[in-house]
Amino acid sequence: MNRSALVSQAEPRDFIALLKPRVMSLVVFTALTGIVIAPVGVHPVLAAISLLCIAVGAGASGALNMWYDADIDALMGRTATRPIPSGRVTPGEALAFGLVLSVLSVLVLGLVANWLAAGLLAFTIFFYAVVYTMWLKRWTPQNIVIGGAAGAFPPMIGWAAVTGSISLESFVLFLIIFIWTPPHFWALALIKSEDYARAGVPMLPVACGEAETRRQILLYTLVLAPVGMAPWFLGFAGLTYGLVAAAGGLGMIWLAIEIYRRREGAPARKASGRMFAFSILYLFALFAVLLVEQGVLARIL
Repeated sequence: MNRSALVSQAEPRDFIALLKPRVMSLVVFTALTGIVIAPVGVHPVLAAISLLCIAVGAGASGALNMWYDADIDALMGRTATRPIPSGRVTPGEALAFGLVLSVLSVLVLGLVANWLAAGLLAFTIFFYAVVYTMWLKRWTPQNIVIGGAAGAFPPMIGWAAVTGSISLESFVLFLIIFIWTPPHFWALALIKSEDYARAGVPMLPVACGEAETRRQILLYTLVLAPVGMAPWFLGFAGLTYGLVAAAGGLGMIWLAIEIYRRREGAPARKASGRMFAFSILYLFALFAVLLVEQGVLARIL
């Protein structure tokens, strides 16, 4: 037997890549906002451990997603260099890594914070790894609409870790991310539609056409703009947040209209690229202002 075949060829950076660090960074930031703006104080060490558990749980979801999707990842230019299709990590290693991190993150969060937060984290991991990755992604063009719930739970989990409850405020934060996800992701899907078609993934541009995708992006963005202002409308965010949300919402609508109008060639791709990039800035700005205005400044003042 070739003994070298029994030794993993993976490097630490490959396992870090399995965690989807870019996605994890958004999870950490939105969960931190939920922790900080919650109306109940918490010891900084407990808050840090809770945040780490949420981050690890998100990373575990990413590893399980890459394990199951290795076959289609190998067919798409955007994902072909990921650790499993490139051969740096075996599927078995990725599966074990994801499962161990899933169990540890949920158990530690339950012991450190509370079991409601741990239950929400467990459900989020299950929803992303099983409901979205194994079912929705390959079977329906509405995959990212329903599956987007997994990425919307972190602020609710952060809030629950501190308060032991779910509130209207945490649900509104969930709703903002939930409605933001489809136009954000479909803007990228318009650019990468050939990749998805090659892999047989029924993303909206592949299954329903680019014209319908542009229409859906516009419709979701028209809903997102007022939902993004809901924290101000409901009184748990201040005027600064309201102004940023209004300006950002108008920017999102303008870019969605540009996508709807520019339907061919380089102008269409540029419009989709601008929408994708700006949508990240928009969500970051909303949560950053909320974090500073209702969290940091509220504690100082």
